[in-house]
Parts: sequence; structure tokens; C-alpha cells
Amino acid sequence: MSATVVKASPDVEMDLHSRTNNTEHHTSEISVDQLIVRRGQPFILTLKLAQPFNPDLDQLIMTAETGNYPSETRGTMSRFGVPNKVPASASSKAVWKAELQKGSSPETGSLTLTIKPPADAPIGEYKLSAKHKEEEQVLANLSVLFNPWCSDDWVFQPDDEQRQEYVMNEHGVIYRGVDNYISQMHWDFAQFEEDMVKICVKILDMNLKHKRDPAEDVSARCNPIYVSRVVTSMINNANFGGILQGSWGSDFRGGVPPSHWSGSYAILKQWYSSFYSSVKYGQCWVFAGVMCSVMRLLGIPCRVVTNYQSAHDTNRNLTVDTYFADYGVRAKESKDSVWNFHVWVEGWMRRPDLAKNNKYDGWQVLDPTPQEKSDGMFCCGPAPVTAILNGDTHLKYDVSFVFAEVNADCVCWLVKKDGTMDKISTDNITVGQNISTKSISSNKRMNITDSYKQREGELARPHSAFKLKLFLLTIYVLLDFKTR
Repeated sequence: MSATVVKASPDVEMDLHSRTNNTEHHTSEISVDQLIVRRGQPFILTLKLAQPFNPDLDQLIMTAETGNYPSETRGTMSRFGVPNKVPASASSKAVWKAELQKGSSPETGSLTLTIKPPADAPIGEYKLSAKHKEEEQVLANLSVLFNPWCSDDWVFQPDDEQRQEYVMNEHGVIYRGVDNYISQMHWDFAQFEEDMVKICVKILDMNLKHKRDPAEDVSARCNPIYVSRVVTSMINNANFGGILQGSWGSDFRGGVPPSHWSGSYAILKQWYSSFYSSVKYGQCWVFAGVMCSVMRLLGIPCRVVTNYQSAHDTNRNLTVDTYFADYGVRAKESKDSVWNFHVWVEGWMRRPDLAKNNKYDGWQVLDPTPQEKSDGMFCCGPAPVTAILNGDTHLKYDVSFVFAEVNADCVCWLVKKDGTMDKISTDNITVGQNISTKSISSNKRMNITDSYKQREGELARPHSAFKLKLFLLTIYVLLDFKTR
């Protein structure tokens, strides 16, 4: 059953076939009334003109445009025709196409068209209009999303089981606790709830790059690398207009404790309904859960990942440093730390910006928890998991930072009175344990540590933070005793 036929103008009736199109485009769970399609895949619509249409003499010129400054050279506007007599400029990007279907009846003015947005079209909300003879009119507003079912789209995921899990599944599991006692919580991603398309497009519109140059920002939405990076910066409010305010203390007055959240929709809806005021409060698993919802709605395959004994390397030297004075007291504070667990997401996409041989395609780490600035913004990623595994820390984006989160050495230093330092110990085992995500088609935990870290053979079980500190304090007491 198709959508209700509506009048685009007094002379044109139109059927968007929203139910049929959305079903074919895997968006019917979002809506069967609003037309929501995926790029690189055709959809149909039927026009009923008030007069006959002769394909040999007449031409229907159509325009698809997105953003406030549509441009053919930026790929945010495309002019195309039925029949296809509209020459595309050599500088045109993201050219749409249309064909007249055999089931049409041009002699009565009934035209069934197949329209195809290109696989590199910017995602977002579009206005579709048509000009017949001298009259131009708006036909429809529609939304265009990434397409993991399309092999030409950079987010293409060839395995249907993974598409169902990482794009279509609205329910998931997020892991917390400590590496020896892993706990799980169920999370409702709710990416197909009412108004989620509007909410997620507004998230993109609120980012600082859009405010600085809206034409360039909308054009760049053809690229999932760019879009995912924007989303990481918008989930937290460390950047202007972000969704969630973080709190890592015990005072949650004026908001909701992070542990009370169990899904993304309430957070996103509150942000949207409050005219984009940051929602209080979130911690890493809440940031990650909300980001996963946004990514899946936009069409980028996404999953939530937990790293146990996760290092925060503030000076990017790939070590977590602890300093002690030679009389047994810590010499100075270090901003480096090791968290009992930390949660981020992985998004699936190609990375031709890094290599032409697909070496870095696939899962990319994206971390919306505000930790360190990247290119002047609190965002992190996309960092190819393959690059982290191979130690290619020179690559963008933020590979060295994520590498340290799972591979940093914990180094203890003895600071002498003359300012020199002796290395007391190096622990290259503790950081990066039991990296976990939900299994496909079940709620079982999947250990993906081997995709991040090279095996180092059978090593002793890592010390807990308490045992390590106790061990070090024993050494310092002995050192202090010897100097008396």
C-alpha cells in the first residue's frame, strides 16, 4: 500500500509511494509516511500531470537540493531530466538521475519515475522540485541517509547479519565493571523512534563547522569520515551546543545521574525539545550509547565497545607515568591515569584517505567522551582499528591516543633530590584488557582484544592497581629505610 496521493500543485498530483520506498530502503521502521531513502539506491514516485506528456518533445527538469546554499559544484544541488537531456557540468558533484518507467502512461499525463540519489550524495533533508514547460513546483521533502546495503557507499557492510545487528537493531548491551568482574547493562538505542531523523540532522546543523561555513559543512556530509567526526564532537557539551554534560563526581544536582539512563531517546528528545540545552549528566557509556543511536539512524554501522584498564595518556608519549620522591612520597602529580573501564564506539567505513589498498577500511574507533582536543575540538576518531593493531600511530585521526588507551606502558619513576629520575618499573601488561562488545544476534559478550592488540605470548595475570601500588610502596619504604 502506497502513501496517500497528494496535490503538489493545482495541476499536479503526486504519490511518493512512501511505504513501498521506505520498505525497500530499510527505513520503514522510522516512518511509512515520510519519504526516507538511502543514497545509491533508486526510489519511485508517480506524477499525474493535468496534460499529456510527450517524451519526444517535452522534458521534465527536476532539482534536488539540500542546505541553505545549494550548489552543483559542492554536490548539494543536482539538476536532472526526464528524458535525460540536462547536461551535467564537468564540475558537478553528486549527480542524481531519473528514468521514466514502462508502466507510465504519458498520453494521460501519468508518469512513474525511478529516481536515484548517487552513492556520494550528502546526507540530510532534501527538497525535490520539478519544472514542466514554464512552471516549476516543489514536489516533496525527503531525507537521504547513508546506505550500508550499497557497494558504492563508503559505509557498505557486505554481511547482512552484521547490517541487521549494527544498523537495524534497536537494543544492545553495554559492558561496565572491572576486567575481573565484567557487568552488563541493557541499552535501548531507539534509533527509529519518532523525530529521530529531524533530531540527528539538527545535531549536524548545530556543530561549530556548520556555523562557520554552512555551505562547506553540508557538502562534506557526503563523507562518513567527516560526519562521524562531527558526531563525536556533538555528543558532549565540551564543544558548543553538545548534547550531554559529563559529570564524574558524586553531585548530580540539577540533572540525572549517569547510572539512571537506560536508553538514548529520552536524552536526545530532551536536548531537542529544550532548544538544544545540554542534558545532565553523562559518563563514557552514556556518551557511547547515544552516539551509537545517532550513527545507526544515519546509516553508519556502529557498535559499542568497552576497554578495561583503559589508559588516558595526556601528553601522548604512549606511557602512563607515576612519580615518587626518593623518600617515599609522590614527587609530583601526573595527569596520566588508568581507568577501570572506558567505553567508546566503532563505526564501519572505508578509509581511502589513508590508503588506496583498503588496508585501513572497516571498524574505526570513535570516542565521544571529552578527553583531549583533536584539531581544536573535543572529539576523537575515526581511528582505524587495524592501524591501532599494527601500531601505525602516525595516522589520523587520533590513532596514537587510542593506541595508548589499549597499549600504554605504566612507568614508575623515582625522582631524586637533584631532579634526576630513575625508572623503577615498567608494566606493559595491565593496560587494555578484555576489550568487549555485544555478539551478533545474541546478548553474549564478544572479546575483541585481538583486533586491537598483538599477542605477547602467555604472560602473567596483570597486577590490579591496588597490588601495584602496594608493591611500589613496599619498595619505597625499603629505600627510605636505607637512607636513614
